[in-house]
Amino acid sequence: MKRRRGVRDWIVDTLLFVFAALIGLLAANERLNGNAPMPDPRWLFDVDQMFGLLACGSIWVRKRWPVQLCLILLAVSTFSELTAGAMIVSLFTVAVHRPPKVSVPVFALSIVSGMIFVLVRPEAGEPLATMVWGTLLQGSAVGWGLFIHHRRQLIISLKDRADRAETEARLRAHQVREEIAREMHDVLGHRLSLLSVHAGALEYNPAAPADDIARAAKVIRESAHQALQDLREVIGVLRAPVGELPQPTLADISTLVTESRRAGMNVRLCQQLTGTVPDLLGRTSYRIVQEGLTNARKHAPGAEVQVTLTGQPREGMTVEVVNTLDEPVVEGADGQGLKGLGERVALAEGRLEHGPTTAGWRLKAWLPWPA
Repeated sequence: MKRRRGVRDWIVDTLLFVFAALIGLLAANERLNGNAPMPDPRWLFDVDQMFGLLACGSIWVRKRWPVQLCLILLAVSTFSELTAGAMIVSLFTVAVHRPPKVSVPVFALSIVSGMIFVLVRPEAGEPLATMVWGTLLQGSAVGWGLFIHHRRQLIISLKDRADRAETEARLRAHQVREEIAREMHDVLGHRLSLLSVHAGALEYNPAAPADDIARAAKVIRESAHQALQDLREVIGVLRAPVGELPQPTLADISTLVTESRRAGMNVRLCQQLTGTVPDLLGRTSYRIVQEGLTNARKHAPGAEVQVTLTGQPREGMTVEVVNTLDEPVVEGADGQGLKGLGERVALAEGRLEHGPTTAGWRLKAWLPWPA
C-alpha cells in the first residue's frame, strides 16, 4: 500500500529541491556573469540548463526509484554541470533508503563520474580543485545519509525487540497462570475430595458409633486445615516465580496413599524403582498418583485401587493407577484435572493414557528417566 506524503515529507522534499536548484543557479550565474567561460559551442549551456531543470524535478519522485535515478544522474553529471545539486541529493537518498552494500558502490561511481566530468569539461575550473570539492560534497551527503540509515535501523531494531519482549512477557504470564491453575487443582482437589468422602459418610450414617464419628470429624478437621494451609501457600507465591510454588516429591506418595487409606479407600502401593529419582520425575509422578486417587475417590467410591511405580534410568518410569468400577465409564467425561495432567506430562516429555479396562479404569503414564 502506497504511503501518502505527509507534511514532513513535503518540507524535506522542498528543502532538498531548493538546495539542488540553488547549486544549479549558482553555477549558471557564474557562466552568465562571465566569471567562468561558457562551453563551446554555446548551445551546450542551454542543454545543460534543461538537464538541470529536469534533474531538480526528479527530486520529487526520487524515493520511488532511488538507485536507478541516481545512476541516471551520475551518467548525466559526467558532462552536465547544473545537475550536480540533484545528483548530490540523489546520493543522499540512496544512502538513507538503501543498505551500505548498495550506497557505497554508488558513491564510488560518483567519484568516477566526477573524474570524467573534469576531463570532458575542462573549462569548468581547475581540475584538481573541482575534483576535491565535488568529492567532499558527495562524501558529506553519503555520510549523512548513512548516519540516518543506521539510526533508523537502530530504532526499528529496538522497536522489534520491545515487541518481542512484550510478546514473550504475555506468553510467560499465560504459562504462569496455567501452572498456577494446575497447582491449585492438584493441591486442593485431593484435600477437598477427602472432605467430601468423610462428610458424606457422616451424612448417610448419622447413627454410626461415636468413635467412628470422632475419627471422621478429626480427618475432616485435619484435611480442612491442610487444605487451607496449601491454599495459603499457593496464594502467597502468586507473585513469585513458578519454580517457588510448593512442590511435592516422590517420597510424598506414601503419605498420599496413607491419607487415602485413612479416608476409607482400599489402596495398594507397589514401587519397583532402581536408582535416584530426579526431582521433576518425582514431582510429576506424585501429581499423577494424586489425580488418579482423587478421581477414584470421586467416581469409584469403595473400589480397590492399585498404584504401581516401576522403572530405572535410561528405560524411564511408568506410573499406573488402576481401580475397579461397578458402573460403566462414559467416554468423553474427562475433567480439567486430566487435561491439566496431560499438559504436565507433556512438559516432562512423557506420555499419558487413560480410559476404561475390562475390570475398571486405568490411568497410566510413561516418563523419561535420564541416566
